[in-house]
Amino acid sequence: QVQLVESGGGVVQAGGSLRLSCAASGRTFSTYTVGWFRQAPGKEREFVAGISASGPNIKIKDSVKGRFTISRDNAKNTMYLQMNSLKPEDTAVYYCAATGRFTVPPVLRTWYDYWGQGTQVTVSS
Repeated sequence: QVQLVESGGGVVQAGGSLRLSCAASGRTFSTYTVGWFRQAPGKEREFVAGISASGPNIKIKDSVKGRFTISRDNAKNTMYLQMNSLKPEDTAVYYCAATGRFTVPPVLRTWYDYWGQGTQVTVSS
């Protein structure tokens, strides 16, 4: 019912910036809590940041706090992740996800119902 498409990934040098976008289809997008996850080779998919439909209630992983900013524009059915001061450890496939079951952003991937296909972010040292 809700389809998500990520874009904005690429290759940058350490200290650089990228802005990821997640475009959503569906008339109920504005009521969903949405978030970003990432998965590096050989590691589990982990929560990065999430933003609720109202409030807003925002949660950000401690290791990226102060460098990453999550936002949403309901008029455009789009969510964003602004990534600054990127580090090689940030290299991963980044996924956007959505859930209509919670009023605060869950941190477990199993609590999200809809997923995009991912976009690759590579940070060189």
